[in-house]
Amino acid sequence: MTAPTGPGSARTAGEVRDRERAEHASAGAADAARARPRPRPLRPVAAAAGLLLLAMALHALVTNDAFRWDVVGRYFTADAVLSGLLTTLWLTAVAFVLGFVLGTVLAVMRLSGQPILVSLSWGYTWLFRSVPMLVQLLFWYNISLLYPRLSLGIPFGPAVTEFSTESLISGLTAAVIGLVLHEAGQLAEIVRAGILSVDEGQTEAAEALGLGRARIFLRVVLPQAMPAILPPAGSQIIGLLKGTSIVSVIAVQDLLFATQLIYNRNYLVIPLLLVATLWYLLLTSALGVVQHFVERHYGGKTRT
Repeated sequence: MTAPTGPGSARTAGEVRDRERAEHASAGAADAARARPRPRPLRPVAAAAGLLLLAMALHALVTNDAFRWDVVGRYFTADAVLSGLLTTLWLTAVAFVLGFVLGTVLAVMRLSGQPILVSLSWGYTWLFRSVPMLVQLLFWYNISLLYPRLSLGIPFGPAVTEFSTESLISGLTAAVIGLVLHEAGQLAEIVRAGILSVDEGQTEAAEALGLGRARIFLRVVLPQAMPAILPPAGSQIIGLLKGTSIVSVIAVQDLLFATQLIYNRNYLVIPLLLVATLWYLLLTSALGVVQHFVERHYGGKTRT
């Protein structure tokens, strides 16, 4: 049977095409309506409320005379404050570097498969991640109450020399010991997670080339683990910088302790606390920028 070819059939075909076009147009309009985001009237209200609160906070900072911004400017670069700032930076650098080295050793021990090394690493991490930092610092600061004298000599044998613990472990020494041991426990888990992120085939390929274990770890595994290690490690060092303020409880003259000494003399508590706050804000912001560029560097190496 052949299709009709008269004028009526042409008109019918045209109507079909017009109906199909209309259906397509209505379907497109429906899709566009579904794709158009729904109006959210509360968003502008929330944005306006946020701006209002920010304006109120800034207004309070500027107009409240109790902040004493002239005093803040006067003491911001005072010699005592800068000396405390250097102590804070020194403590942060020493605790992070030594903690990272010790944490890496602990991570390797945990992944070694040797039951004794695994148990020692797990026990260390469990202990120093469970005890609060303040308790650790107070323990090391008062270690002379437990061991009045320390001796060096043959294990379980005679001592060659002895030291007074009270004179050997000062407040600064106790702060370094406490911070390093605490950070090592935290960084051990970060490094271990980074090492586990590296495919085992990389190690197998390096072993097939005849590389030693130490060289495989330093040249193959660790560089590839760095992109996974750096983000949490960067957050850890920023937290460490702020956490060093706790050493003021054992009379270590860091940034916070320096400002406390000043406001204990002139009773200008709020302005001196603002001095410490501004320095912490500047330092953590600078560390955040450094962390961003380091992560981008290692991320680019990984992609290439």
